[in-house]
Amino acid sequence: MDQFMEAAISEARQGLEEGGVPIGSVLVYQGRVIGRGHNQRQQKGSTVLHGEMDALENAGRLPGAVYRECTLYTTLSPCPMCSGAILLYGIPRVVVGENHTFLGEEALLRDHGVQVDVLQSPECMELMRRFIEAHPDVWNEDIGV
Repeated sequence: MDQFMEAAISEARQGLEEGGVPIGSVLVYQGRVIGRGHNQRQQKGSTVLHGEMDALENAGRLPGAVYRECTLYTTLSPCPMCSGAILLYGIPRVVVGENHTFLGEEALLRDHGVQVDVLQSPECMELMRRFIEAHPDVWNEDIGV
């Protein structure tokens, strides 16, 4: 597994340690991480801080030209909200740790020209399996069920 997905997994683990949903993400520009984050809905009582949104927020305000050269790594398939942000900012590539647990808006992203690569990482799947088993109510809230 590459260093950037490892960084996203590290973010997911940090979120889990903080009592949140173990989903992490990093935004990569020209071979370096410029934003990292993890799901913080539980920790911050937020409606929008999914891992991808937190990584974008932590990258700070950037020119559109930067986003259009980025790759977003995320441990879980991006939901409609996060996919909307990816499209809004023109991020051309998303690397997904796994989509077995949750299939987000990958088809929408692809329909808009985004390259979506899915790794089906056993590590990402196991993080989610254990979390959902222990906290099904939190997981269901996170995905809007």
